[in-house]
Amino acid sequence: MLTGYLAAEGLLDQLLAELGPVDAVHDRLVLKSGPPVQAAWAQNTWHDVQTIAIESVGDANNKLRAIQRNWMLYAFHLHRRAALIEAKLPAIRPKPLVFPNPAPTAPLGSWTLLDESTILAAARCSSPFPHGEARFVEDRLAPPNRAYLKLWEALTLAAAMPGGAMPRPGDRCLDLGASPGGWTWVLQQLGAQVIAVDKAPLDPAIARLPNVEVRQMSAFALDPAKEPPADWLCSDVVCYPSRLLGLVRKWMDAGKARNFVCTLKFQGPTDHDAARAFAAMPGSRLLHLFHNKHELTWIRLGAPGAQ
Repeated sequence: MLTGYLAAEGLLDQLLAELGPVDAVHDRLVLKSGPPVQAAWAQNTWHDVQTIAIESVGDANNKLRAIQRNWMLYAFHLHRRAALIEAKLPAIRPKPLVFPNPAPTAPLGSWTLLDESTILAAARCSSPFPHGEARFVEDRLAPPNRAYLKLWEALTLAAAMPGGAMPRPGDRCLDLGASPGGWTWVLQQLGAQVIAVDKAPLDPAIARLPNVEVRQMSAFALDPAKEPPADWLCSDVVCYPSRLLGLVRKWMDAGKARNFVCTLKFQGPTDHDAARAFAAMPGSRLLHLFHNKHELTWIRLGAPGAQ
C-alpha cells in the first residue's frame, strides 16, 4: 500500500519532519509506503495510491474514467501532457463555498504524471476540497481582518467530523485572543453568545454587535473554575504552542468547555513535541488549514467531562 501526502505551499520540510522516512518526494507530494497516518502538515492525503501505466493521452483518460469520474490534477512537471489528459476528463470547476453550507461530499480523486507513461492516482482523498484548498465566497466588508476565513474553514471541517457540530444560536462561546474580532464576528453571526477576551481592544464595530461581551484582559488570566460552562472554546492567541497546551489542559481539567478550536502558532522553529501532544488527545484532529500559515489548527468536539 502506498499513501500520498500533499504539503501546503512552503511547508514541505515540516511534513517531512513529521512523517520520518519516506519513499519519494515529487515537489509537494510525498509518497510513503503503508496505510495513511495522521499527518497534520499534509493539506491533503491520497489514499491507496495506484501506479497506472499509460500508452497515450486517450489511454490515460480511459483508465482514470474506469476508476471514477471526478479527478483533480496535481501537476508538478510535464505540464503540457498533463493538460492534454486533463482536457479529456470530465471538467471539475469547484465553486467557492458559501459559509455555513456543508463541505462537498462527492468523491474527488487526485492524480499526477510521474513520467510520460506513468500516472499516480488516488480515487479517495482526505480533504473534500481540491488539493485541500478550501475557498469561500468572502465577506470583504464586515470582518475586521481575514482571520475569519480560518474559523470558517475549521468549523466547516468540524461539522463534517464524526459527531460533527458547529456553534448554534444560544451557544456560549469563548473567543480567546479575540482582537480585532474576526472570530468573534463569525461566532456572533452564527447566533452564539460570545465572550471576547484580549488585552488589545476589539474593533468598535465588532464590540457593538449584539450578544458580544468584551473582556479586555489576558486569556491566560481567565480562571475556568470561576466561569460558567462554555459550549465552544476558540483560541487564536499569539503564544508558544506549549503555553497554549497548558491553557487548554486547564480548561479540560475543569470540565468547562465542550468543543475546542485552537490555532497553534509557531514562532520560529516548529515545536513538533507540542504538536504531537495536541494530536495525542483522544478525539482530536490536528491539521493544517488552507488558510493557516506557519501554524496548525486543533479541533476537539464533545470533550469528556464538560459540564
